[in-house]
Amino acid sequence: MTFQTTLSRRIFTAAVLCFAALAAGAQDKYPSKPITVVVPQAAGGANDAIARVVAQKLSEQLGQSVIVDNRPGAGGTLATGATARARNDGYTLLLTADSAHVIGPALYKNPGFDPVKDFAPVAPVATAGYVLVAHPSFPANTVAEMVALAKANPGKYSIASAGNGTLNHLIGEMLQKAAGIQLQHIPYKGSAAAATDVVGGQVPLSVQSLPSAIAFIKAGKLKVLGVVNEKRVAALPDAPTIGETIKGFGQAPWYALFAPAGTPAPIVAQLQAEVARALEHKDVVDKLATVGCEPFKGTAAQLAALVQSDLPKWSRVVKDTGATVD
Repeated sequence: MTFQTTLSRRIFTAAVLCFAALAAGAQDKYPSKPITVVVPQAAGGANDAIARVVAQKLSEQLGQSVIVDNRPGAGGTLATGATARARNDGYTLLLTADSAHVIGPALYKNPGFDPVKDFAPVAPVATAGYVLVAHPSFPANTVAEMVALAKANPGKYSIASAGNGTLNHLIGEMLQKAAGIQLQHIPYKGSAAAATDVVGGQVPLSVQSLPSAIAFIKAGKLKVLGVVNEKRVAALPDAPTIGETIKGFGQAPWYALFAPAGTPAPIVAQLQAEVARALEHKDVVDKLATVGCEPFKGTAAQLAALVQSDLPKWSRVVKDTGATVD
């Protein structure tokens, strides 16, 4: 074998190896296929509305389809547990509400997941406005009037929620305890179904996210008795907070993106950066505002700290209110 032949073979082999390495690198580039974002609540609620706004922008930025997959049930714990067991390759993510992630574990004896050990926090995404609404025919027009009415008629009035263990349910329980009243809880399979029955007059009251209720409110089919959030919301600037009547009452529901534990750190970092980039876009901010939501900017580390601080807080709320999922 000549020197030239040997050299040619070595050059050929090196070229093949280089091409193989480049091909492997191209295959490993993330994302190289569609991403599924699991939403553990039904369509029509705050989590669904937020997920669709953000998924559209992430799809534009990443150059891949980002598919929203609604999987409601058991206060969000079923889908959350299933996502925790999904492949940790960055192609199955969870966009969830605080209710499913940090309240569910306090309500269910076996929620099917560990909110800390089973997930890699990616980034906070948004906060949502929540309101106490009533059918227009309901005799009370304010929180104070509703409390007086409920105290005079214990157990007479019903309050609809998005389901047992949901944030709507827990806020309703907290309201009853704070006001010293008794309402009959009626759980539905999702916020939209609950809001529809209040509009129809089957149930007089409900705690609703603004994405679920704002169209009905603007159409005059629901009236707002009070805003759940600690501050008035931009979408309803004239609506007073419940805390203006019941001192100390107020919640700021949050929504965030998680990946299954063990997802490679570079992918988590990339997703965090892409979420931050998406929340800077005016069209995203405007779309969130139209449904009563606001961007919630932060890092994976800040989200992890939020989960750690909220778990004991909501555990105390569940214990103090006596809320159950039965």
